[in-house]
Amino acid sequence: MIRRIGLVIAIFLLLLIPFSVRAEPDISVLDSSVKLRFPYELIFNLEANSLADIVEARLFYQVDRMNYAQVTSEGWPKFTPATRIETSWTWDTRTASLPPGAAVRYWWTIVNAGGSELETSPTLLRFDDTRHHWQSLTSGELTVFWYEGDDSFARELMDICKEGLARLTGDIGAYSENPIKIYVYASTEDLQGAMIFPMEWTGGIAFTEFGIITIGIPPGQLDWGRTALVHELTHLVVYQATFGPCGKLPTWLNEGLAMYNEGGLDPYFNLYLQKAISEGGLISVRSLCSPFSAESEKAYVSYAEAYSLVKYLLDNYGQDKMLNILTLFKQGNTYDEALIKVYGFDIDGLDEGWRASLVSSMNQPAIIVGNIWLHPSLIAVLSALATSLVLAGALALEEWSWRAQAEKLKK
Repeated sequence: MIRRIGLVIAIFLLLLIPFSVRAEPDISVLDSSVKLRFPYELIFNLEANSLADIVEARLFYQVDRMNYAQVTSEGWPKFTPATRIETSWTWDTRTASLPPGAAVRYWWTIVNAGGSELETSPTLLRFDDTRHHWQSLTSGELTVFWYEGDDSFARELMDICKEGLARLTGDIGAYSENPIKIYVYASTEDLQGAMIFPMEWTGGIAFTEFGIITIGIPPGQLDWGRTALVHELTHLVVYQATFGPCGKLPTWLNEGLAMYNEGGLDPYFNLYLQKAISEGGLISVRSLCSPFSAESEKAYVSYAEAYSLVKYLLDNYGQDKMLNILTLFKQGNTYDEALIKVYGFDIDGLDEGWRASLVSSMNQPAIIVGNIWLHPSLIAVLSALATSLVLAGALALEEWSWRAQAEKLKK
C-alpha cells in the first residue's frame, strides 16, 4: 500500500515538471550567399521559408574603415510575399571607392505576416580582386599581397616597408597603430583595371581610411617601388596618428612628411626647387596649405617645397616638436594656432624663416625683388635647364601620378 502511494506521488510530481518541446522556428534561411563582380558590384542573395508569408527582408552592411562612428547601410530587395522566397540585392560598388581587400560585414532581418522576425548572424566578406592568384607575406602589422614574382621579391618589398616605418618612427616618433595591407600589382595596367575610372598616369593609391595601399610594381622595377611604397606608407601612418573628428593637416605637411621619409629629395624635384628659388617662383606656405595645383610644373615645385619645409622644421627644431604639432592638429587646432603653440610663429612666420634658410644655405648674397628671394648664380642656368624639360599630364593629390610622370620624363 505504501509503495502504491509513493508511486502515485512520484507520478503526480512528474506531471508538475514542465516538459520542453523543441519547436521549429517560424522562419529559416536556406541560402545567404554573395556573388562578387570585382570591382563593379556585390550581389547579396537570400533564400528563406516561413510558416507564414514572408513580408519583409532587409539587408544590413557595414564597411570596416576608420571612421568617427560606425555606419550601417541598408538594402531592400524586391520580392512577392510568400512562404518561400528567393531574392537578391545588388550593391553598385562603382560609387563606393572600395579598395581591394576591404572588409564588409553583413546580415539580414526577415519578418513574416505573423509578426515573427529573424536576424541572421553577421558574416564577414572581403572585396578581393579575384582576377589574380594572390600570395601573401605578413610581418607584424604589415601584409604584402602579390601575384607575380618570387618570394624574394615579396621579402624585398617587406624590407622596404619596414625601413620606411623605422625611419618614420625615428624622425617624428609616429608609428603604425593598425594593420596595413599592401596589394602589389604587376603592372600599371593591372592596377588601373582594379579601379573605377582611373587616371591614365595612376601608379598607386593610399586608401588611408582602410589602411590599404594598392600599387603597380613590376618585379624588375623595385627602384621606383621603393620610393612609392614608402611615400604611401607614410600617408597611412600619419593619417592614423592624426585621426580625429576635428583633425586636418595642411597639405604641405602631409605631403612633405611623405617626401621626407623617402630618404632625400630626388634630384629631379630639387631642380624644380632651385629653379623656383632663382626665378622667384616659390609658392607661399599659406597657399601650400590647400591642395596642390594640377599644373605639372607648379605641382613639382609644391612637392619639392613641402619636402624642404619639413626638413627645415626637423633640422632646426627637432622630432619632439614635429610630433607635438601633429597632436595639436589632431585636436582640431588651426594651422596658425598649432604653429604658434609649438614653434612660436604662424604660417607667415614659417614662410619667412624658411625662405631665409634657403638663401643662407646657398652661401651667396641674395637679391630681393619685392617679397621674392632670388639667387643670382642659378637664374640663367636653371632657367635654361627647366625650359628644356617636356611636361605633360595633370596630377592627383592622393595618387602617385606625379611620381610616375616624373619617372617617365627622366627616361
